[in-house]
Amino acid sequence: MALKQQQELKQTQRLSPLQMQVIKLIELNNVEVEERIRQEIEDNPAIETTENEPFDSSENDDLSATEELSQDEMILGDYFSDDDVPDYRISGSQRKNEPDFVEISYYDDKSLHDFLLEQIGLLDLDSDKQIIAEYIVGNFDENGYLQRDLQSISNDLLFQQQMEVTPLQLEDILFEIQDLDPAGIGARDLQECLLLQLRRQKTNPDIELALTIINDYFEEFTRKHYDKIIRQLNITQDELREAIEVIISLNPKPGNTVGGTMQMAMNNITPDFIVDSYNGEVTIQLNNSNIPSLRVNRNFSEMLKGYSENKSSMSSDDKQAMLFMKQKVDSAKWFIDAVKQRQNTLQRTMEAIVSIQYDFFLTEDETKLKPMILKDVAERTGFDISTISRVSNSKYVQTNTNIYSLKFFFSEAMQTVGGEDISSREVKSLLLECVDNEDPVKPLTDDQLTKILNNKGYVIARRTVAKYREQLNIPVARLRKKL
Repeated sequence: MALKQQQELKQTQRLSPLQMQVIKLIELNNVEVEERIRQEIEDNPAIETTENEPFDSSENDDLSATEELSQDEMILGDYFSDDDVPDYRISGSQRKNEPDFVEISYYDDKSLHDFLLEQIGLLDLDSDKQIIAEYIVGNFDENGYLQRDLQSISNDLLFQQQMEVTPLQLEDILFEIQDLDPAGIGARDLQECLLLQLRRQKTNPDIELALTIINDYFEEFTRKHYDKIIRQLNITQDELREAIEVIISLNPKPGNTVGGTMQMAMNNITPDFIVDSYNGEVTIQLNNSNIPSLRVNRNFSEMLKGYSENKSSMSSDDKQAMLFMKQKVDSAKWFIDAVKQRQNTLQRTMEAIVSIQYDFFLTEDETKLKPMILKDVAERTGFDISTISRVSNSKYVQTNTNIYSLKFFFSEAMQTVGGEDISSREVKSLLLECVDNEDPVKPLTDDQLTKILNNKGYVIARRTVAKYREQLNIPVARLRKKL
């Protein structure tokens, strides 16, 4: 077939720079947005901020890109009109300047790695052994386990440090590290971790029995084959119960007792929304306490205006300078408008969620949660489902008594015998209640849990009960059995 050229005319839809900025900002949580704004201020000299000036999402900037906004409203949805304001108050100037939110922090400033290096420095090791010990500690995971085999570490030391060390020599140094705090550090599996902790405790019959169980009957213990352990060790049920209490008091993740790991740092939660309820009235507030008010640098604007008025007499360097400033000013406009649109999108989404789950926010009773999916919120806000998904991802809301992930409020619908629609959260709450009140000697099976829920009027299958139990991190009946 011969090659030929031809012209073709077609329409394509492309996102504007402002739309791309909005999409990226919506996905970020409050802390990430603060960092993104700081980065933009550092990178773009055309953006300036006023210290201690609160962010105002309704502020109108003379340099706002109105044409870009009108295009984005077609995709992101129109703003609420006065008739669309919900019947509950949207908190703003009537609240105090500093919102009463709580930052829940689960970590301190010293990492596990630093804590262990301090202790290694106090050991009686020569310089080579200290280097090896530090390298071994560098291979610990955040829970304090050594997940790599000693042969691989020996190979790494040979290639990276030109140190020839056998796995047996590495094990000797590892034993010294395992004597450091916290107890159980440096273990290669859960069994070794528990043994290290038990060996540090004062010897008594319960400790000795616990050591024997973990050392010789670890598989039977994890599978809760208690009858076999009693028969093999010729002990009573009370003796086994005392030994099990000693074992379950141990920490399976000793590295978590020392803060500063990346995972623990991520557990620092700053709510993106604050929802209060007083005397039957629900108020909503975006947590913008650390988000400054942004505007285009006026010096940049004046210089750009001056260049524009003297185009005829400009040199090539002046033209390059004008082009640079224009790019920075346009970028600043897009970013400022994107931040405002993000605030507006988050506000409207939270309003829709509160409107649907109004009864829950008044009482914070999980049984009051209504079935809600992304489509329900999208229909109320006029946004696309993908926009609602981005908003609900990694965002948190603080209520009077707790902090919830936005995803907590989304659940599938189920029906009762009477045909009434209920949230799956309600079924999960009842399922958890049944497990909490069960006989620990004879825990309820999935079939028994299904019958209980069916008798309460919930139409639910056994496989659905098993799915909900797994989502609640509830083990199967055999693993919930206690003596």
